[in-house]
Amino acid sequence: MKITIYKSLVLFTCINLLIACSAKNNNYQITKNYKPDDVELYKTIKALDSAFFHNYNTCDTNLETYASFYDENIEFFHDNGGFMNSKKDIVEGTKKHICGKVTRELVKGSIEVYPIKDFGAIEMGLHKFHNKEEPNSVPKVGRFTIIWKKTNSDWKIVKVISLH
Repeated sequence: MKITIYKSLVLFTCINLLIACSAKNNNYQITKNYKPDDVELYKTIKALDSAFFHNYNTCDTNLETYASFYDENIEFFHDNGGFMNSKKDIVEGTKKHICGKVTRELVKGSIEVYPIKDFGAIEMGLHKFHNKEEPNSVPKVGRFTIIWKKTNSDWKIVKVISLH
């Protein structure tokens, strides 16, 4: 009995180590044959993504336009940076760590958009970040999920999940 428990624990530990090691070497890929359920919603969210990250990449004056995309109750989950739920802290972090240093590139054809009834939409996709301070570094593909809330005709980002 003790040997069986010991073998189970060893097997469990090995499986967890394999999962942990493989998680660092991601190989995110585009979903094959994705077709949006709502083409107009897809176009809207894709345009919002483009406008939001244009402001992220160019760091407009005081990041006012960039900040306007976020809901006041934003929740931002980043696999390396942790959790943030302060719009002010997110914008200040972008100003300090991103502006003039990093740009985001969407992986072409990777955006998927799914409607959320009576709320908004979920956007998922792949992107790369180019570090201007390390011009010879090869950007890795990361996965992101953005939850958009629609109030009247206004769209706001309420949750972000960013994995690298």
